[in-house]
Amino acid sequence: MSTSPIWMVGDLQGCNDALLRLLDHPDIAADQDARFWFAGDLINRGPQSLQTLRTIMSLGDRAICVLGNHDIHMLAVAAGIRKPGKSDTFQDILNAPDAQGILDWMRHRPMLHREHGHILVHAGILPCWNADQAEALAREVEAALRSPRWQAALERIYGNEPNYWDESLDSGKRLRVIVNAMTRMRMCTPDGKMDFAHKDAPDNKGGLLPWFDVPGRAIEDETIVFGHWSTLGLMIRPDVICLDTGCVWGRQLTALRLHDHRLVQVNCHQFKTPAAAE
Repeated sequence: MSTSPIWMVGDLQGCNDALLRLLDHPDIAADQDARFWFAGDLINRGPQSLQTLRTIMSLGDRAICVLGNHDIHMLAVAAGIRKPGKSDTFQDILNAPDAQGILDWMRHRPMLHREHGHILVHAGILPCWNADQAEALAREVEAALRSPRWQAALERIYGNEPNYWDESLDSGKRLRVIVNAMTRMRMCTPDGKMDFAHKDAPDNKGGLLPWFDVPGRAIEDETIVFGHWSTLGLMIRPDVICLDTGCVWGRQLTALRLHDHRLVQVNCHQFKTPAAAE
């Protein structure tokens, strides 16, 4: 097992200047053999999606990146399955001379990474899933995205229903629930059904709970590390860690060292007006 220090990093969303300043921070630069866990949404909304990917790719095996909803959205646009949105800023990737190689690299990123008693995922893990089950389900999506028919797999993952897990779901709905949980989920009903309307900070309205506070959550002895929820912001608990501190909204880019929770943050330029958004 590697003993290299691991820095866990929140959502980048195409903010390469902030990433470079984070990597140059004295605390991080001093860990010369450091590894980096990126919590997904590497690209989009910020102005430097292509440069951000090149910086991460230059780290080679030192970087683990899980897929976020923005990363999957770019793959879907590239495949002709989704149309670009008005706020999308990844055209520089699609126009790059090595775009196909970058897209192949992206679709070979994991949905979930598990190591040292920690589970890295972009949005969350359904309360009913235990760690082994969540890992196995992530591998199903990864296999679909890495297959020659990856475009067909992407066609089946969009939509809000079903919003709950059932082992008997057909293959398309099964993939959809897994992807929605791991890349989009924030709030759930008390019985663990996903709600996609609530995108602000948690509150007590509507009887909804953050996915990690649903009673009886199956994962108890591993720490889930995630991003995706800038309105929640930095949260460090024994069971869950949120690292999305709204870099693209003009707040901070955050890194947390796994073994001692040393915190490093750099201030970011505001590229987008703060708003509740996916």
